[in-house]
Amino acid sequence: MAPEDTDVLDKILARHLKDPGPLIPVLQDVQRRFGHLSRENLAYIARALRIPLSDVFGTASFYAQFYLAPRGENMVRVCQGTACHVQGSGEILAAFADALGIDAGETTADGEFSLERVACVGSCGLAPVVMINDKTFGRLSPEDVPLLLAKISTPLGEPQEKAHNQPQEDPS
Repeated sequence: MAPEDTDVLDKILARHLKDPGPLIPVLQDVQRRFGHLSRENLAYIARALRIPLSDVFGTASFYAQFYLAPRGENMVRVCQGTACHVQGSGEILAAFADALGIDAGETTADGEFSLERVACVGSCGLAPVVMINDKTFGRLSPEDVPLLLAKISTPLGEPQEKAHNQPQEDPS
């Protein structure tokens, strides 16, 4: 582990040592700083907090908010909830996987995209739904995937030319 990483971890730990049950806030701060929770960082946290590594790893792997591997700059989340599933979200997930050359749960080699399968994004009326970063797109088909990926090359939310069957963005 690099000395500068150790210094960062020590500062994060010092902020939380006086708190009861500091593990989750420590994990949140470490992930915020490093982008994910590496095995090396988890082991360091376990030693510093005097918690078994299995407990630290168990906590980090239990909560969906924590990532044990680097994530891409752009997060593509394909809803697999019931409404989305019956409307073909599996085919949309497959189209993203094919277009990006990765499976769900993976990140592209260049670090630009991560693809995730999620249980529900709460926009069932727009099924099937995909979230890209913090934007929600609904009423999609596999044919919409190239257009959605092209939107990544321009800041999401900027005016786009309207195509007849362009994916609809949730206004909320």
